[in-house]
Amino acid sequence: MRPVIESVDFAVDEHIWGHRLYDEQLPHLTVLEFLGVLGANADSPLVAGAADRVRYKPQRQIRLRGLLFNNPYVESVRERSIGDEDKWRVWAEHFAQDATRQGDEDMAYLRQVFASFDDFAKAIELLRSSAFEARSNKRWSSKFVFPFGPDALYEDLRIDSHGASNDRRFFARTGELLYLMLCRAKRGPELGKTLVERLFDRTAPMNRLVKALQGEPQLASDARDVGYLPHAFHPRFDRLCEDWIAILSRDMPIYDALEHLIATAGLNMLLYFLECSKAQAGDAEPVELVCEIVRVRTKVRALSGDSYQHNQSLSLRAVRAAVEAIKLTPEWRAALASEFPEVECGKLMRANFQWPTQGGKDEPDYSMTSGDELVKKLVEMAESRHGQHVAKIHSTWSRAIGLSSRRLARRTRYAPNDRLLKTLVVAIVDDRMQFDDFLAEAQRRYGLVIGDAEGKRLVSQKKVDQEALSENRGNLEARLVGLGLVRRLSDSCSFVENPFGFDGEE
Repeated sequence: MRPVIESVDFAVDEHIWGHRLYDEQLPHLTVLEFLGVLGANADSPLVAGAADRVRYKPQRQIRLRGLLFNNPYVESVRERSIGDEDKWRVWAEHFAQDATRQGDEDMAYLRQVFASFDDFAKAIELLRSSAFEARSNKRWSSKFVFPFGPDALYEDLRIDSHGASNDRRFFARTGELLYLMLCRAKRGPELGKTLVERLFDRTAPMNRLVKALQGEPQLASDARDVGYLPHAFHPRFDRLCEDWIAILSRDMPIYDALEHLIATAGLNMLLYFLECSKAQAGDAEPVELVCEIVRVRTKVRALSGDSYQHNQSLSLRAVRAAVEAIKLTPEWRAALASEFPEVECGKLMRANFQWPTQGGKDEPDYSMTSGDELVKKLVEMAESRHGQHVAKIHSTWSRAIGLSSRRLARRTRYAPNDRLLKTLVVAIVDDRMQFDDFLAEAQRRYGLVIGDAEGKRLVSQKKVDQEALSENRGNLEARLVGLGLVRRLSDSCSFVENPFGFDGEE
């Protein structure tokens, strides 16, 4: 019997990918939620096994987020031609009008930590400028400061007249899944130790500034269990862990490294989503992302668009296969041969999918429904629910990490942007690597098909000619030369160089 997933009426997506992947929780929000779990478990980071229970008590930091994102008065008060004491008084009166009464009633401590109101206003301006989505139209309680340290981490909240609650819209547990994935990687404990050392320094200058604004941390009232991850191990968990360890070993500040950690988390979790989809649908072929390196119009564009559309449809196929697979089991055949097949089939459906439930005045009575009809009904329900959010993971996340684009085209295709290409170099290349070896490694790790060597299967199947892929390879080389990431020694010998590698300063 599968474990019960709380808060869901039936579990299909959850048993394929976990509880839960969510399209509105983009990679940067996923990493922020992950860091909140990591911070609460900093004494033993990323050491939990598949059978271990992981709990955490997230920070709320209502004073900090209120000062940064629900405080439009600070600039106007700063510009007024009045004394410093009057500025503090006028600002406090304005801020109190919108206070949540969730620990932000008395902000007098700010006058003790800032020498002047002008210093206070400059601190607000500095932290706002580095915040994620500071200018978006999201509610102020769902905006996030850059994770400068442990005091800058907090969960997504809805704050209204009823108080503060986590409604799981932007912190939908995808970051909790990321934490479990890295716990189950072979080198998880090593990575956890490094992350805590690099990211959780309370004495770091920017964290001290955050601490000055927030004061003492504000925590959720109760500890909570993290989400559910159905796989005790998976090659993608190790790949993600290895990428993060590699990035953290580079000669760059941790705040710069975070951009690459977020991009590789998004890429590897996207590949996990596609790989689990293929496995559930019975497709043993590796995931393939045919990438066009944009340069006006190329012959690879249509093929890249086809590759994108194929992968877009994988998860829906997986959902249908997951439900219909029950009909192939010996238990199902035994249920059909029993004296009361409707009852026995219903029991099997409940054991595997938490559906149909028993009881409830608003719920249909499925007690006399045939097994085939139960499967058909659940497929319809599962596909409908899947289409609301989980099915959008591929399109939303690939765009968010710079993997896909509609630029210069009518339909979306894989066309990695410069930021993602730089991340790939940082993650793959220790110091320098021959260009063809780099392309081969990008395919091995992430399924990226760019040149003719990587696309030989496509050439043999006459889906594209070798010349088109060779041109695509040349376009990438030219892009990387322009970014300062490739050095050409001759027409036939180029090296990809990591500017943050071991010998990056030579």
